[in-house]
Amino acid sequence: MAQTTNRFFDEIARLLNDAAGVAEGVRREIQTLVQAQAERILRDMDVVTREEFEAAKEMAAKAREENERLAARLAEVEKKLANDPGKGRKGGSGVA
Repeated sequence: MAQTTNRFFDEIARLLNDAAGVAEGVRREIQTLVQAQAERILRDMDVVTREEFEAAKEMAAKAREENERLAARLAEVEKKLANDPGKGRKGGSGVA
């Protein structure tokens, strides 16, 4: 009886092991299908990639820095012109 019981449990264990392997294969297949579907949906929505977003973000930061630099330079020029009104006009006559 002990040998029959062991064989029975061995068969059950083998069946469960096979079922676990099949379940893992099904899980991988479903994951692949869901991922492919999600990528298709995102592609159809015309969503930008992470790389494109990061490049645009970097360009915006550089443009902001340049804008701030130019604004400071403009303020400096305006201050100089305010201190010497005739210097910035043609001919230097000081007449508006």
